Amino acid sequence: MEIRHIHYFIAVAENLSFTKAAQQLMIAQPPLSRQIKDLEDELGAVLFDRSPHGLHITPEGEAFLEYALRIMDLVKKSREHIAEMSRGLQGTLYIASVEGHAPRLLAKWIADYKTEHPHVDYSLRNGSTDDVIYWVTNGLSELGVITEPHNAEGLFSVPVYTEPWTALIPSSDPLAKAEGDSVSVSDLADRDLIIPSRESRLMEIKNWFPDKNIELHVCCRVAHMLNAYELARQGVGIAIYPASDSHFSGDPEVTIKKLVDPAVTASYILVWDRTHHLTHAAENFVRSICSAAGVPFPGH
Repeated sequence: MEIRHIHYFIAVAENLSFTKAAQQLMIAQPPLSRQIKDLEDELGAVLFDRSPHGLHITPEGEAFLEYALRIMDLVKKSREHIAEMSRGLQGTLYIASVEGHAPRLLAKWIADYKTEHPHVDYSLRNGSTDDVIYWVTNGLSELGVITEPHNAEGLFSVPVYTEPWTALIPSSDPLAKAEGDSVSVSDLADRDLIIPSRESRLMEIKNWFPDKNIELHVCCRVAHMLNAYELARQGVGIAIYPASDSHFSGDPEVTIKKLVDPAVTASYILVWDRTHHLTHAAENFVRSICSAAGVPFPGH
């Protein structure tokens, strides 16, 4: 049995068609059929039920498919490992993130990782939590950094950072002139609010108030922090955003205060899809983050 036999078998099993598998493998169909027949003879079992109604994998074929996928995964990892031993870890990491503190986290992680693996490149994109989840689950990004809550299934996740929620208050609002660096959530009940655009955020913010049936005055829903800041700066309303907006501090037109009663926090998590195989570079990257954070690496 050779690696090519296993490779051909997987192609036929995935397509359930010798014709489609041959096209995918870019070989003629008769040689492919002979290779599969040779494999069946060697194993002493029929792997596919060939009938006028189509091709079906047998129970023996299903069992062999599990071994075949493991073997090909080991082959891939062994090639990566040997190449890395001679040339160092290589490849491109595709990472998506939300705004807030996520870009700072990514910059620190990449800076630390680059010292050990200088030949790894990075492709970064930014969007909302919903955007990042879409990119990760559809294979457009290997890793993502999002804020909770999220309702996506099939993701591994690692907690990486928390920060308080804050209010960006226009200087014209009396709350901006009040003493102290915090503002009670209840004081926002009758204000025009600017909040993140995710639907789950509205429900989360509503739950901060003692009256769960409160009707908030949400005048703007925005996807980006800069939009929220500029709207608050123009006096449109009070923006509610995580404390990463503190890099806007110092502007006399906007006062930033932490939310209290209750004190609420935003949690950032690193995520990746359970069904997608992480490249060696991506897995090592995640392991280094887990090690630094003192959290276990989620198993596959």
